[in-house]
Amino acid sequence: MSLPLSIPLWLPAAAAFIGLFLPGVASRALAILGALGTFAWTIWAIADFERNAKGLQDVTDAMWIKPLGIHYKLGIDGLNLFLIAMAAFVFLMCIVWAARRAGPALPRPQQFFFFFGVAESAVLGALMAQDLALFVLFFDLMLLPFLFLTGIWGPEGTRIAAITKLFIYTLVGSLLMLAAAIATGVLVSQQTGNDLSFAFSDLAASPLGKGSQEWIFLCFAAAFLVKMPAFPFHGWMPDGYGNMPLPVLAVFSAVLSKVAAYGFLRVVLPIFPDASAHFQTLMLILALCSIIYGSALAFTTTSIRLVLGYSSIAQLGFIVLGVFALNTDGAQGAILQAVNHGVVVAPAFVIVAYLAERAHGSEDLRDMGGVAFRAPVLAALFLIVTLATLAMPGSSNFAGEFLILLGVFHSKLVICCIAFTGVGMAAVYALRLFIRTMHNRVGPEVVSRDITFGEGVVLVPLVAVIVALAFYPQIALKKGERSITQSVQAASQISGSAPQTAARPTAQPTP
Repeated sequence: MSLPLSIPLWLPAAAAFIGLFLPGVASRALAILGALGTFAWTIWAIADFERNAKGLQDVTDAMWIKPLGIHYKLGIDGLNLFLIAMAAFVFLMCIVWAARRAGPALPRPQQFFFFFGVAESAVLGALMAQDLALFVLFFDLMLLPFLFLTGIWGPEGTRIAAITKLFIYTLVGSLLMLAAAIATGVLVSQQTGNDLSFAFSDLAASPLGKGSQEWIFLCFAAAFLVKMPAFPFHGWMPDGYGNMPLPVLAVFSAVLSKVAAYGFLRVVLPIFPDASAHFQTLMLILALCSIIYGSALAFTTTSIRLVLGYSSIAQLGFIVLGVFALNTDGAQGAILQAVNHGVVVAPAFVIVAYLAERAHGSEDLRDMGGVAFRAPVLAALFLIVTLATLAMPGSSNFAGEFLILLGVFHSKLVICCIAFTGVGMAAVYALRLFIRTMHNRVGPEVVSRDITFGEGVVLVPLVAVIVALAFYPQIALKKGERSITQSVQAASQISGSAPQTAARPTAQPTP
């Protein structure tokens, strides 16, 4: 019997809300239990998922606001299944991490974990939503808790300026997306003569004219590229990444950016296929710029946070590259890489915190070094994360990037060749980060010690998932193939980006 999707969706927020009225220790425990319950459901959902089933599974569909045609419609398929699981897992581990760090340094822990729980429910809502208006609502809602988490618990002096810049950037993108969503529903209703509806299935069944699609596409693309962030819409990133508490930043970087990438496959390609094909080259060029720009800055900055921030811009460039290859190979690689990046960047930020604790609070590479000699376990775990970041052959990241580049090879050969430089640049910034922190001379104030049991409780499960996906990435590829193919099919046919299979010669009858 299927569990209604509303239960795992709202469980983290409900548990965190109840925690507002409990003592600090109880509120932390309840927040962990809420996140754990949702994550347990994702494991069951993956095991129960029927990969050959047509359409959505475990659908919840009720008319919410009838005059506006807005449905409270939720569902899972191969497109969002593993992104939901990744989000639930990363939130769970970061809540456990934050609970360990909670103490005198974390005032008002009840409110902190309440915002964390609301953020998780909002992210899951955006991933599960099957109605455009509902998607926009959750997409905007998921940012608000992070503004409070940064504005209240970020460092003194610079946090307000950081969240102001983040708010302005994302507000502009959100307003563009809201206007585009309303226009889409109204224009489709006028075109078909039917009642107003924002359900994805209704909108995709009646595509708009090419001119309408193009300006609406640009509005959605701007909103998604700001939220990722991608070049050149990343202006908020250095200040935002520099001021978020590390458990908050780990979730933000690992999860929220993937919702934006997912939006292209869920919303843009199926509903605006003509515009997706028309702007394919533009999006591929922006993705390529993100790869090169992010990689170049990642191996020049000395702030570990910004190394991971700029590397995320580069990795998200690869994901956009796969989406706008407009074929199944590229899209499958994009989804796999979105999951991979989420489970790789989260432990990377955990390691940043552990290294800073050993370097007298500094997060600067110049103050670190020589940790590996007395911390072999920490060094080994960090090495696994590093090799996954640079897409070492045998890792799941390698499979994701290979599929992306294969898809782009079939679509735009020149862009594929240039994108290969991003793979080499990733090796430079990832190895530089590992060597400067783990080896070389011991930093002037570095205390070299291995991870404790409590630190391992957070880090080891995250690294274990990286290893598991390296051994068996097929689980995500197989269960997602049908849904991903349907998502890119219309745009692929218009653009002609699908790889062509050579015709086999037929045997001639013998006279």
